[in-house]
Parts: sequence; structure tokens; C-alpha cells
Amino acid sequence: MAIAKAERLMNLALCLMNTRRPLSKRELRDSIEAYREISSADAFNRMFERDKDDLRELGLVIEIVDALDGDTGYVARRDRNRLPEIELDAEEAAALTLAARVWQQARLAGAASGALQKLRAAGVPFEEAGYADAESGHSVIEPRIPAHEPAFEPLMLAARDRRPVSFDYRKANAARPEAREVEPWALECWRGHWYLAGFDRVRGAGRVFRLSRITGRVRTRAGRYTAEVPDHVDVRQTVESWAGEGARGTARIRLRHGAGYPLRARALSAVAVDGGWDELEIPYGHGLDAWLVEFGPDALVLEPADLRADVIDRLRAVAHSG
Repeated sequence: MAIAKAERLMNLALCLMNTRRPLSKRELRDSIEAYREISSADAFNRMFERDKDDLRELGLVIEIVDALDGDTGYVARRDRNRLPEIELDAEEAAALTLAARVWQQARLAGAASGALQKLRAAGVPFEEAGYADAESGHSVIEPRIPAHEPAFEPLMLAARDRRPVSFDYRKANAARPEAREVEPWALECWRGHWYLAGFDRVRGAGRVFRLSRITGRVRTRAGRYTAEVPDHVDVRQTVESWAGEGARGTARIRLRHGAGYPLRARALSAVAVDGGWDELEIPYGHGLDAWLVEFGPDALVLEPADLRADVIDRLRAVAHSG
């Protein structure tokens, strides 16, 4: 059975870093199982050279010296492959802790947890990062930003590596999802939902996508970005503007008792009415109809008439798509 490249590189790095003397190619081939599986000397030499270059690209300093048998020897001395002392202030440590917790439901959770453990072992004061009580030492506030959407991890990696993606996206007023080809810029969580900002190649402009509306698998595409990435991407501000923030008009809606707390938080006024409902006045801006649809039967639009009509159309589209 072929051994994974990552395991092969790890074994090579361990051999080079733990030897007391330079090792020749022959000794390395005899010591590493993946190399022993290679029957051809030429194939082994090519694989070894690629692996050595890959380790160097990862930052491992590999020296080439004479081995005991007179052949070329290889060694990675520990004193030349030691990380400098890590110094983080409380704010930086808190930011790293919160970033790790973002991935608590993702496949990266194990890697994030391991990275924090290594930083703690290096003396980074995570407990002083603002999350622990000075007297008891127990956590007082433990912020969590869950990432349940399957699209979160592939989009985060694509944005990091600057790789275009494609996915099917269902708009709130659409019966069926549409194919999108996007150059991801940034991800941000707003009011419990994750959003992606990026350049929509089909529409030729920047767009914001809600991850919960991405259906199916996110596919990575070959090639480079075709549009320039902005120096600053404020996903939250864009989402807020599409949810009625900064609106010049107002809308009058009814909310069922105990429902619609995000809407209540933005209400200009709220009055209890008969039948278990409250009547609210809220800012009315572009995109408010899409937001109101999310509250389903717990929200009723009274006025303006065009907002009420838009909400009804969106609800009908959702009903037909089911």
C-alpha cells in the first residue's frame, strides 16, 4: 500500500533532525518504509530530491556534508531549525484563541487545538487573554462562533490561497439555485450567520453570499483571480446595508410574542396588540424583504405595500421550491 506523502515527509524530517551524524541516501532509503517500497534507484532518487525540496520550502534547513561512508550526507541540525521565542500580548493571544474556536465544528478543530497547546507550552499567556477570572481562574466569558455550514472550510481555504471557486446558490426569492463562479475575498459572521464576500465572475462585480444558501459542494477552480482584491473588505457593512441598515424609510410589521428578537433589537418602537402580537416600526431599506422571510409565520408586514408584496412573493417562491 502506498504511503501518503505527508507521512513520508514527516519520516524524512524526523530522520534528518534526530540523527547525530549526516545520513547518506542509502541509509535514508533503508530507514524510511516509503523509500523501501521503491524498487527503482532512479525513481527513489527523483522522489528523494522532490521530498528534500518540499521540506526546504516548508522552512527546514537541510545541510549537505560528507557521510561516514564517503557518500554525500544530509542532516537537519536542531540548532538551525529552532523557532524563535514566541511573544504575544494579551490581545493577540485572545485573537488566536477566538480564531481557533471558530473552527470547533470544522475539520481543522484538531489542528487548531494542537497549535494552541504548543503555544501554551511555549509560555504564551492565554489565560490572561481576557477570558479568565483573576481570582478563580475559571472562564467568565467564552465566546464561540460556530461554523456549521459545510461550505465554511473550503471557502476559508480558497480565500486564504486565492483560488476561484464555483457553487450553486439559492437566493431568498428564487425557486431553484443558480450556478455561481466566485473569487473569494473574506468570510465574516454577522448575527449568527456566515457570509462570503467575493468577486462574482458572472455578474462582473463584488457580491456577498450567505453560506447557509450554498447548496451542494464548493468546487475549486484552476487559474488566477481576474479582479483585484480590495485592500479592506467590510463584509458586515455590506450585509447590513442589504438588511435595511441606514435606511431612510420605515416599515410597520407585527411580530408574534417571543419571536423575532433581531428585529426587535432594531425597532424604533414596539407596542403590544391583541392576539399575542406586537406591532413594530423598523428601518426599511433594500433587502429587508429577504430578511423578513426568514422569520416565516412569526412576522407580518403591514406597510408599506411594496414591502408586503415582495415578502409574499419570496414566501411563495420558497413554498414552490419545497
